[in-house]
Amino acid sequence: MSYVLVDKPRPHVTQITLNRPERMNAMAFDVMVPFKEALEEVSFDNDTRVVIVTGSGHGFCSGADMEDPGWMDIFDGLTIPGIARRAMKILDDVIKAVHGMHQPVIGAINGAAIGGGFCLSMATDIRVASDAAYFRAAGINNGLTSCELGLSYLLPRAIGTSRAFEIMLTGRDVDAGEAERIGIVSRTVPQEQLLEECFQIAERIVGFSQLGVELSKQLLWAGMDAGSLPSHMNHEGHAQLFVRMTTQNFEEAIKARKEGRAPEYMD
Repeated sequence: MSYVLVDKPRPHVTQITLNRPERMNAMAFDVMVPFKEALEEVSFDNDTRVVIVTGSGHGFCSGADMEDPGWMDIFDGLTIPGIARRAMKILDDVIKAVHGMHQPVIGAINGAAIGGGFCLSMATDIRVASDAAYFRAAGINNGLTSCELGLSYLLPRAIGTSRAFEIMLTGRDVDAGEAERIGIVSRTVPQEQLLEECFQIAERIVGFSQLGVELSKQLLWAGMDAGSLPSHMNHEGHAQLFVRMTTQNFEEAIKARKEGRAPEYMD
């Protein structure tokens, strides 16, 4: 059985599905390692313009597998602290792989996003939730911290500090309706409409310049860490000039608009 499914349900759209539904797609190593490999491979698939990440069954991802996290050869000969550091590096690299993909990544949050699964959802660029989804920063409920896999970096930037602190320090569930209201997700739809909604978003993005979309994604993330508005505007300006001066995209857009057709960007 493959714990990670990769297919192309629509032209230029790749769907990557965590496929261990009996464990709510928990972050066991035999799930996360092939998941990271799939992300890296798809990132360099130049036919893929948008990526959708989702989970099979009733959960998106339930975080750490408490029953059977698995074993890897890289743990051999290490003590518990060493194993823990290696394990954390594996999961950190998954989050960074999602975040660093060349394509926009849509998180189709079909169900529970708990602990590390909450972190994974926040690493995606656009999040759409089914009405069955919910989010929980679970570490605090287990006597640990709720700060893991980038969540304390990503969540406050998405929803503001006060809301993020309250959610992460109480460990309470945030249902889909609240998640939409406070900005964890951009929208909530009935479960049966989730993937179709994500496909529609993806198809709109596919219609734009591949180069323009990739640079826009990178600049949006870079803007979150920009040291100043003038500094970031300088980066934006150079990116805009790069596309404007090295492609015929702008001319094609104007021509297509006059001719009443969709533009064909050749980048």
